Amino acid sequence: MLVILLVTLFTSQKALSAYTDPHCIGGRDGIVHLFEWKWNDIAAECERFLGPYGFCAVQTSPANENRVVTNPNRPWWERYQPVSYNLQTRSGSEAEFRSMVQRCNNAGVRIYVDVVLNHMTGAGGNGHGTAGTYYDAGGLQFPGVPYGPTDFNDYSNCNTWDLNIHNYNNPEEVRNCRLVSLLDLRMEKDYVRQKAADFLNHLLDLGVAGFRVDAAKHMWPGDIIALFHKVKSVTWGGQPFVFQEVIDQGGEPIKAEEYFATGRVTNFKFGLELARVFRRQNAMKWLSNFGVGWGMWSSEKVVNFIDNHDNQRGHGGGGGVLTHWEPRPYKLATAFMLAHPYGMPRVMSSFEYNRANDYEGPPHNGDMSIKDVTLSGMSCNNGWSCEHRWRQIYNMVAFRNLARGTPIANWWSGADYQIAFSRGNKAFIALNLEGYEINQMLQTGLPAGTYCDVISGNYENGQCTGSSVTVGGDGRANIRVCSSCDDPMVAIHVGAKVGSPAQRY
Repeated sequence: MLVILLVTLFTSQKALSAYTDPHCIGGRDGIVHLFEWKWNDIAAECERFLGPYGFCAVQTSPANENRVVTNPNRPWWERYQPVSYNLQTRSGSEAEFRSMVQRCNNAGVRIYVDVVLNHMTGAGGNGHGTAGTYYDAGGLQFPGVPYGPTDFNDYSNCNTWDLNIHNYNNPEEVRNCRLVSLLDLRMEKDYVRQKAADFLNHLLDLGVAGFRVDAAKHMWPGDIIALFHKVKSVTWGGQPFVFQEVIDQGGEPIKAEEYFATGRVTNFKFGLELARVFRRQNAMKWLSNFGVGWGMWSSEKVVNFIDNHDNQRGHGGGGGVLTHWEPRPYKLATAFMLAHPYGMPRVMSSFEYNRANDYEGPPHNGDMSIKDVTLSGMSCNNGWSCEHRWRQIYNMVAFRNLARGTPIANWWSGADYQIAFSRGNKAFIALNLEGYEINQMLQTGLPAGTYCDVISGNYENGQCTGSSVTVGGDGRANIRVCSSCDDPMVAIHVGAKVGSPAQRY
């Protein structure tokens, strides 16, 4: 009996740790979602910026052939209507995708692909996808896979009158019926699982490190487990990194923890709670036990974010999140996310769009091809927002890398909206949203020396381009944080200590 219990415990622990290793290189941490970027532009960004600045990975947009939607003109959501598993999209060809993955891996940056496995296109209509493949959504025919009528859920397991989801308190309806009229694949069929697995395995053969699983909540956990049993290891060994879109904000019967056997989940609570804090709707001082203490899941089970491509437009978990349209609180919330050790952080990199048209696709040329990402210094042009290139964000990626493995220490709160804390003896941050400045002698935990504030500037050529903080032999420093400036925070770390080699990870 004892042996059986030990075997059961080992198996259970193994399942709970499955697909959670992000395969980061050399102490890196953090994902950036380069939303709708072309493969060639991602490759260039890995080499010129993401690798040198210590990012672990890029989340790409879906890589497989999708429906072409011309009314409205090429919306962003057409990428989430698959036609086949051929690697040809507006972002580029399979050859360009392969080259991107290789170049990013060589730069020390992993690639995670957003994969759409729950469904194919929306119901009705026919046409040709981005690779020229014909489909007939009305007849449930997708010869590019191929899928036919028996490969989709129907009235035999969906009991709504129009086959669409209407009641999110009914798990069978959520998982067997159509999400906003998208043709729901019958993942209980081994044939469908194998076709999806073949697609994932092809991506792994090309050097991909992991997947963001779109609409995972709309698939049965057992079906996802069976699917991933058919999925091979990454090329350098080990299971692929998997994080699943499960919108669980409480109040519904489907729970995020049902999906832990196949990786992490996207933590929608995280950004919504921080939005309340950094809009001064909930006191910042309560962040002392943020994460599990706020009813969230364990650190190794979540990918956290301030906003994503859906909810910054009011979809997929609703509005209420901070976005780049509110830069001051957004930078503060993102800096806190990167300074805090909880979970794996993902930074959003957006494009500009008309907020009245939440469907608007990426910046495009006259022929609807996606525009190149062009640069002016550290900033992006051509309609690309590039939040990951904001100094207050990329320098905090280095902060996180250098603080990795150290706990929060020296927590201080001077008022409801003034906090500071260290990460062991590696890094220290202070944030201020009160109406008056912080001017305090605080314990930083850091060795004596002068440190560059990486929020106001960089550490370059042995000097600070912004302000600095001098730490005494007892680890204390006079910390001053403005109240009315654009960036009411200060962050220092051992990689930006004057007289020492600059470090990002």
